Amino acid sequence: MAEGSNYDYLFKIVLIGESGVGKSNLLSRFTRNEFNQDSKSTIGVEFATRTITVDGKVVKAQIWDTAGQERYRAITAAYYRGAVGALLVYDISKHATFVNVARWLKELRDHADSNIVIMLVGNKSDLKHLRAVLTDEAKQFATDNGLSFIETSALDATNVEAAFQTILTDIYHIVSSKALETSADAIRPSGGESIKVEPSQEPKQQQKCC
Repeated sequence: MAEGSNYDYLFKIVLIGESGVGKSNLLSRFTRNEFNQDSKSTIGVEFATRTITVDGKVVKAQIWDTAGQERYRAITAAYYRGAVGALLVYDISKHATFVNVARWLKELRDHADSNIVIMLVGNKSDLKHLRAVLTDEAKQFATDNGLSFIETSALDATNVEAAFQTILTDIYHIVSSKALETSADAIRPSGGESIKVEPSQEPKQQQKCC
């Protein structure tokens, strides 16, 4: 569609984590507001897009979802290429999926850009009666590794919007500040004030819609 190019920024976000933690349903809940109770394991890679507004700028999120199974590991380099954000997902009712977060984080650090913004996501928060991962335990892991953290439920939509909005806003502010730093006559903020930055070149002229 022609209107697909009407955005200021295009950010690639990847979803990673063990198979069955709900990555595909997080994707479908955010991009289509759908949840599939009988969703099958993702085969290979799929992605969907959604456009949001951040600080008056139109940001198009291209969200990639991959199978968590080992046999698809060969795709990692291409999967992570160009990603500016990652949601590292585990299932709050299955402690093993949280234990394996450390391995996924290492893979992310090995393959992705060093400046990638990472959010730890405890999904299936609706399964409170089956909780196997304490919120404080996950928060501590996130703090120790410099990650943001949120608990979500793709089933009842709790915090799904907030998770994606937060990571996209964080990425936008980093990209904006980089544009500010590369501007020769930039005025640097002295405190916590926010400065709106116009991109030096209009990204929509460079990007082709996928």
